[in-house]
Amino acid sequence: MSFWSLVISRWNNILESTGEHVLIVLVAVCIAVIVGVALGVMITYWRFLAGPVLYFCQVVMTIPSLAMLGLLLPVFGIGYKTGVATLILYSLLPIVRNTYAGIQGIEPAIIEAAKGMGMRETTILRRIKLPLAWPVILAGIRTAVVMIVGIAAIASYIGAGGLGEFIFRGISQWNLQLVLLGALCVSVLAVLADGLLKRAESRARR
Repeated sequence: MSFWSLVISRWNNILESTGEHVLIVLVAVCIAVIVGVALGVMITYWRFLAGPVLYFCQVVMTIPSLAMLGLLLPVFGIGYKTGVATLILYSLLPIVRNTYAGIQGIEPAIIEAAKGMGMRETTILRRIKLPLAWPVILAGIRTAVVMIVGIAAIASYIGAGGLGEFIFRGISQWNLQLVLLGALCVSVLAVLADGLLKRAESRARR
């Protein structure tokens, strides 16, 4: 069977697995954005926490994905929850770091002018700091998304679903075409996500 015949014969499976892959990435990114932006904002106010928080996020990034899945299995069990939790942890570093850098990069004169106008700190954060830092934060989200699209394929190993199933099934069956199919779908998904977020980032900068 040729590669394109394989694609046609498994088209419904490809669509189903792609939907599972997109869903797990979206859920993980949404939670990671909430947690990561909150942490990034927090360490701009309590700067003594910046070093430990960023160091923790960096350490998480050095843990191999299969080892991370193994560490989280006793907590969340086999399946979807462990996959989402793993992706959230891997997403934190670029989001936290870019949130912190984006807010820290705002001209102090702008903040002082806002305070001089009588704005409260919560208002300054909501109406000045976060909007001005948003392009930098979005760049971090873009990095996180592209990265975890690939890592999500590993999550299929513990039953989280997604396009990684083609890869692991192909390896177990010594079927190179199935491995290629899974890898190609993951790559296309990553490129599409990167393109969409790059366009959003460009609009945010304008």
